Amino acid sequence: MDESIIVEKLLEFGLTRQEAVIYVCLFKSGELTGYEVAKQTGISRSNVYSALAGLVEKGAAYLLEGSANKYTPVAIEEFCDNKIRSLEEQKKFLLEHAPHMEVSKEGYITIEGYRHICDKMHHMLKSATQRIYMSAPAHFIMKWQNELLKLTDIGIKVVLITDEELEVEKSILYLSGKKEEQIRLIIDSQYVLTGEITGKDSDTCLYCGQQNFVNVFKEALRNEIKLIELTEKRSEIQ
Repeated sequence: MDESIIVEKLLEFGLTRQEAVIYVCLFKSGELTGYEVAKQTGISRSNVYSALAGLVEKGAAYLLEGSANKYTPVAIEEFCDNKIRSLEEQKKFLLEHAPHMEVSKEGYITIEGYRHICDKMHHMLKSATQRIYMSAPAHFIMKWQNELLKLTDIGIKVVLITDEELEVEKSILYLSGKKEEQIRLIIDSQYVLTGEITGKDSDTCLYCGQQNFVNVFKEALRNEIKLIELTEKRSEIQ
């Protein structure tokens, strides 16, 4: 795999770009002095020693003291698990002690970027307590299959409007014509997310809890479902 992809993933775990490059370098060689790291990566020795100290501080490398100090990487699984556990502890503290945020349902929030849109969807699905209506291309819905199955398993109504047959047990499926790269999502008749889902940073979605907007959106989905049902009945008659 392209090392640049691995470096990008390591950035998500709190490493700087230079630290991530050096972390990968250590994995390839096992144990290295700062001089050897500088020689292999092309990073200046002063920056290498600073980055190595950062890796040790962040729990991504160990210092092996000797006549010539060497550094060895912490196993990726161990490093990632430790980071995730630490973040869970920090999350717990923040949830207990951070000021309560008053969320207004009246505004319209623009969410930019495919990743941020998916993050919002994860949170919306997690917060659902009664019902979910989702209209999107089948290939996109399949990315959420496991989460949707967990919701149906606990009795949450899941209605899917898409363009191909899907296997999401206990969900209600309506097949429409070919779907554009768009998402329309309603959670518990209270919140709506709608917009582009092409997988690009330029994707944009609108998130809203304004009741009039939600009601209009619900009615649009009802009409789409009614049209699908009428089309199916006509096909049966013919």
